[in-house]
Amino acid sequence: MTITDRPPAATSTARSGDLGPLGAIRRHPLLSFFLLANGLSWLAWLPYILSLNGLGLWGVEFPALLGSSQLLGVLPGAYLGPIGSALLVTAIVDGRAGLRRWAGRLLRWNVNWRWYAIALFAVPAATLLAGVLYSGGEIHAPSTMMLIAYVPLLLFQMITTGLAEEPGWRDFALARMQHTMGPLRSAFVLGPIWGLWHLPLFFTEWGGWPDASWHRPVVFVVFCIAFNVVMSWVFNRTGESLPLSMLMHAGVNTFASSLGAEMFPTLNAETSLQSMTVVAVIAAAALLVTTRGQLGFSGSVSGNGTDTGTGTGAGSDSDARSVPVTGAAAAAGPSGDISALSSRP
Repeated sequence: MTITDRPPAATSTARSGDLGPLGAIRRHPLLSFFLLANGLSWLAWLPYILSLNGLGLWGVEFPALLGSSQLLGVLPGAYLGPIGSALLVTAIVDGRAGLRRWAGRLLRWNVNWRWYAIALFAVPAATLLAGVLYSGGEIHAPSTMMLIAYVPLLLFQMITTGLAEEPGWRDFALARMQHTMGPLRSAFVLGPIWGLWHLPLFFTEWGGWPDASWHRPVVFVVFCIAFNVVMSWVFNRTGESLPLSMLMHAGVNTFASSLGAEMFPTLNAETSLQSMTVVAVIAAAALLVTTRGQLGFSGSVSGNGTDTGTGTGAGSDSDARSVPVTGAAAAAGPSGDISALSSRP
């Protein structure tokens, strides 16, 4: 599917006759972002992939911090890719005004409390449902230590995974795509790209290398597509609140790698991912049907790629207060996330 980008005439900062790299970025901001986000992350991850934590072609082992080598192996590339590329492309294409709009969504905390309840409670509830279905009903009570550590772990995930990814995938890409491609096409284009970005990590401890089956990355991409639909709905219905997107993302990471791992010891990484993918697909299908493919988006599709980025094209905060959350969408919607495979950042 073609990624619709703004033409040069629609870019206020485009300069006549600029045929260099900056001109290409101004003419094709979305394509530039996707190429940079993937390329920069993959380049930064290459030492980790080649190391003893991955393919073993380089005789260096990344040290473990907080029990995982992923902080040093994965996180630098995650920061360099989505958020770094979004910052760079926004600065080149839209200048200071665009940077203010982009950063402004990161500060949209003033959202109806129900959306925080969805992120904090419906996400674990959906993950619990997935675990129950795949574990045959065998549930263990989590330890007191893990219950105490849950909130600190959630906050840690907010500033690692959430901050590294969401300003790029949702704040930059989704906010632009919906005004050129519409919400439905945007969701089904962004989802596979989001999944593709992670694929090199399946050659490392992050993805269970060398023990993971060949179909684990396939299931993972399906999960990303389905969960991106849910994330798009939340992003739109909260007036493009980036903190809520980060909380959704971090919530699934944290629960799956902490409480979920203790409560469902019979589930391995593969079955855990499969369970969350099934629930995410059900939730995405329910949202697509109930919203008729609009996913809470109420803006106009201009086709010229103008970056509104102000929240006027999405359900506003007042809109989020006035429309109740239905049981199916609230309970099953925010279901899984990218950290089902391990306790990675």
